[in-house]
Amino acid sequence: MDPHSLQDSTPVFDSLDIDLVVKVMSHTIFSPFFIFFIPVFYFFQGAELTHPIILISSAYWVVLCIFLFGKWVSVLWRNQGSLLFAPPRFDWGEQIVVITGGSSGVGELLANTLAVRNVTVAVLDVNPIVTENYNIVYYKCDVSNWEEVEAVHKKIVEELGHPTILVNNAGVVQGKLITDLNPEDLKQTFGVNTISHFFTLKAFLPEMIKNNSGHVITLSSCMGLAGTAQMTDYCASKAAVNIMHECLRYELDKLHKAPGVRTTLVCPGHIDTPLFSKMNYPKTPWHKFTMPTLAPVSVVKAVIQALDDQHSQTIYLPFYVQGMPYLQHLPSYLRDIAQWVSKGDYAMVGFQKVSGLRGDEKKIQ
Repeated sequence: MDPHSLQDSTPVFDSLDIDLVVKVMSHTIFSPFFIFFIPVFYFFQGAELTHPIILISSAYWVVLCIFLFGKWVSVLWRNQGSLLFAPPRFDWGEQIVVITGGSSGVGELLANTLAVRNVTVAVLDVNPIVTENYNIVYYKCDVSNWEEVEAVHKKIVEELGHPTILVNNAGVVQGKLITDLNPEDLKQTFGVNTISHFFTLKAFLPEMIKNNSGHVITLSSCMGLAGTAQMTDYCASKAAVNIMHECLRYELDKLHKAPGVRTTLVCPGHIDTPLFSKMNYPKTPWHKFTMPTLAPVSVVKAVIQALDDQHSQTIYLPFYVQGMPYLQHLPSYLRDIAQWVSKGDYAMVGFQKVSGLRGDEKKIQ
């Protein structure tokens, strides 16, 4: 066999991971439509209705339908939806979107993707966005500074109108041990990753509440669900954002009486962006299969789908992240085994910060 043909075939296996397997399974063995035809097929092949294959597959179909119906009812309950009527189609042309940290990584891709849909996008960042899309407007803003956020908010309202979608995406990571973190590191981490969310919500949320309409997208991290070494400030800042998001949902529903303002929390795993480009992420075949690195486009697709769905929800990407909220409930030895398997405690060894460099850090560089 030609060795070149083998070499050309490797990319197919490189793209094979647990998320692809789960996607295939969701359209086959976990699909009511697919399972429905199994007993039907055997019946028309001459099997009796009392045959075990028909009884078992039919029972499985019923259980699967009940489970998926329960999930759908949960979505409707959270979003005050109707069993019979879907919400009106989302009108992208009427939206004004604010994206923090929108000059690079996921934020940049999201801004350009929305701009292609003729959506007006306001990018808040300390660095300008490089784009050819005319409907992306850049506003220089340190989102960890309330005075700057307040001033930019007034400017956006005057120039573009009141935003209908807020995407809190800005983030920074230090990658240091607790004993090596200095006051400026902590101030920047919590200022950008956590406090900025409070500032942007304080500025842009009141008009959404007034109209009982809008959508807040909170870009968090799986590191807000489970801790790991050399990421203490980052994990803590993201954990704070997760609980802030939950509190916001109840404030909107119970006190503001504005359930029409949707909230979506996105907890992704490792994303292939400059923020974590210098970390030592495991690259063994096992880790590539079970804990694949996310392409920015995967996160952007999930965000746009959430906006299209018009539902408040929590999104875990990729598949393994869905199990992370349950790690704290495991016995300590199983929790430690999971930590050892992930190699998370050594991923930041030798980490070099390249995104969100402060003035003092640029001098050192």
